[in-house]
Amino acid sequence: MPRIGVTLGDPAGIGYEIVAKALLRLSGIDAELTLIGNLEHFQKVLGILKINDDVLSRVRFIDIPGGPFEFGKVQEEAGRVSLESVRKGVELAMAGEVDALATAPINKEAWVKAGSSFIDHTTLLQALTRSRESLTVFETRRLRILFLTRHMPLADAIREIKATNVLNGIINASRVLKALGVRRGRIAVAALNPHAGEGGLLGREEIDEIAPAVREARVKYGIDVYGPIPADSVFHLAAVGQYDIVLSLYHDQGHIAAKTYDFKRTVSLTLGLPFLRTSVDHGTAFDIAGKGIADETSMVEAIRKAAKYANQYKRRWKSAFKE
Repeated sequence: MPRIGVTLGDPAGIGYEIVAKALLRLSGIDAELTLIGNLEHFQKVLGILKINDDVLSRVRFIDIPGGPFEFGKVQEEAGRVSLESVRKGVELAMAGEVDALATAPINKEAWVKAGSSFIDHTTLLQALTRSRESLTVFETRRLRILFLTRHMPLADAIREIKATNVLNGIINASRVLKALGVRRGRIAVAALNPHAGEGGLLGREEIDEIAPAVREARVKYGIDVYGPIPADSVFHLAAVGQYDIVLSLYHDQGHIAAKTYDFKRTVSLTLGLPFLRTSVDHGTAFDIAGKGIADETSMVEAIRKAAKYANQYKRRWKSAFKE
């Protein structure tokens, strides 16, 4: 049975609420859950939600002392507790006490106020585990998306679309599927320009950079990859099962596809670490924190994905990312 560590995120946001609500929907999950955060604040949230404290009997809870906290505001103390929750989660994972982490949202500004030199989960996790790299994958039902470029201006992302980079992205997509235990491994590469460039009439990136990378990946590395495929159809084709993962060329290309397909069930997976990390794909929602109206669906899905993949990822990550 997989053991999943769940970090509760920023106490001023909705993280504690969505985890509390998720527990009610995960009563039959085939996994052992360890919650990591401030126990007193979690109990306060249970009271707001009118959820009986008995839910705590179903989980292990590791308390990160601190507080008090005010909902909906950036606070140094909230940043410290959320930061220490993640650090403790990594410690447990590296010690083999949990098999994967599912993380609730943090606030970047609060982390900085708390003295962190890291402003997001990914960079902190990579540093704490001394991992060479980390890859971000979205999974929404049957649709998986790996991002070639992430947080950069679109103009800069387009300049990054070179054959060498696209080839590396295809290889990474193959490694992701291996680490997750996906047997078939059909990869699609999204096109950049409308209609995949229309033979050069609408841009030459497909001809000069993307197609050569796809050919090299197939011929030299034996990867089952296809493309470039017009972006207005490739994500649908993957969602109905024709491909196992899509290589998205830039941030919004993949984000829009996943969130339009199913916003609430979009989950982010971080691979390349010694353990799998899953996360909701939304923020702390300070505007509704403490009101009991946050939707927990993405948190439920993040925990379920962690449980689904945790053990096979642990068995395969070295061969996928270290060899």
